[in-house]
Amino acid sequence: MKKLLLIALALISIEGIAQQRMQQRPERKEMADKMFALTPEESATLQTKRMTLQLDLNEFQQKEIYKLNLENATKRQLTMEANKAKRESGTFEKPTKQDYLSSMNDRLDNQIATKIKMNYILNAEQRTKLEKIQAHMENRLDKVMRNNKRFAQNNNFRNRRF
Repeated sequence: MKKLLLIALALISIEGIAQQRMQQRPERKEMADKMFALTPEESATLQTKRMTLQLDLNEFQQKEIYKLNLENATKRQLTMEANKAKRESGTFEKPTKQDYLSSMNDRLDNQIATKIKMNYILNAEQRTKLEKIQAHMENRLDKVMRNNKRFAQNNNFRNRRF
């Protein structure tokens, strides 16, 4: 009887700890609102400062990369606003295969254009360092996706690469 009581007590305490951790996690909506609250200028400034610290950029490079980051942040915000408006109006539907293909092509074209522009701005050493940083971030994202229950069910998340 004492053993059963101890087991029940242990289970209840573990459950209480798990619930406390879940309550401490910020809600997704709150996190999205915080991300959405940054203007493209603020986002571009933060990204440029991070890159300056990581890549030791000079003044000219900082200005050019700021312009590039501002352009990308503006595009990203317009896309987020359009999707938010669709969701709120109730007209948001799952994209068709053609829509998905079109948006992926646009995104990849934008990434290629950004990489070409970055190649003109950065020197060889900085490009190598940036590629290492990007590879590290991609590995971290893969790890997070594998550990996330929602994405773990869909195992082909990163397997769709060519």
